[in-house]
Amino acid sequence: MTDAFLFAANAVLPIILLIVLGYILKRIGMLSKEFLDVGNKFTFRVLLPALLYYNVYGIGSLREINIAFVLYGIVSVLVIFFLAIAVTCAFTKENAKRGALIQAMFRSNYAIIGLPLATSLFGDKGAAAAGVMSAFCVPLFNMLGVVTLTIFNSNDTKEKINIKKILSGIIKNPLIAATLLGIATLGVRELFVHQGISFRLRDVQVLYKSLENVKSICTPFALIVLGGRFEFSAVSKLWKEIAFGTVMRTVTVPFFGLLAAYLLRDMVTPGFGGEHFATFIGVFATPVAVSSAIMAREMGADDELAGQLVVWTSIVSTVTIFVYVTLLRAVGIF
Repeated sequence: MTDAFLFAANAVLPIILLIVLGYILKRIGMLSKEFLDVGNKFTFRVLLPALLYYNVYGIGSLREINIAFVLYGIVSVLVIFFLAIAVTCAFTKENAKRGALIQAMFRSNYAIIGLPLATSLFGDKGAAAAGVMSAFCVPLFNMLGVVTLTIFNSNDTKEKINIKKILSGIIKNPLIAATLLGIATLGVRELFVHQGISFRLRDVQVLYKSLENVKSICTPFALIVLGGRFEFSAVSKLWKEIAFGTVMRTVTVPFFGLLAAYLLRDMVTPGFGGEHFATFIGVFATPVAVSSAIMAREMGADDELAGQLVVWTSIVSTVTIFVYVTLLRAVGIF
């Protein structure tokens, strides 16, 4: 029990502390609004794409993928997405808030928390399973994010859905482009392996080391910028939306996502093992993705609410992740 709590705290508290640092730096005047605006764009267009490309490239062989495991992740995210639209549209009439809340329900902090969380829970097997899932769920998260924020933003709610605009947003999204480029690079690597060619991207040390350096900046910088944009004064006017989004993200979605996986674990071939559940915790139970707040600002949704949801789901998930890990240990998964 204590180990599980410490593990959850160690996974999430460093994120909260970096957000607090950004908040303090803004309050003492070290971070200006102009810096934070530029930092938001820099994270969205440079740092996050570098991180996603690096994570996808880190996947091992694509030939050993558990199809049932990947399909469960994809189908579950799609089901959550459509249910989130229905529930959120019933909850609020404000389009910009709808976009932020829908993202909060289906979009986990998989790249920053989910991947290392799976490694900590189930070692190398957990890391391998989580890496495979990232090649599918990360681009799906971002594509659905573009769809959500194109439809639900601060524009007139009566505006017709523009399929061309949605597709354009998906194609131009740097996070999706980086992930797809990573998958393409994996395909080339698999071809090299098949042809017996020993050359790899890692062999170009100058390029690969530069990529490592850029991606290592992403998480701390993004969280500090988010902290700088955080306003406690917004809590009083957004408390209903914050409570709704936080409960859905940290309680409802992971409960049903993990329960369904547990019930199906012996019904699929091959079955779901501990490494798969370590990955499912990353998909369903981690807090809202930091990139959701960044994208919300870039695409005209309620970025203030989106930022609040990142902070509060991160705080609450310190406890809820501990609960899910403990329960899965109790039933013999870990």
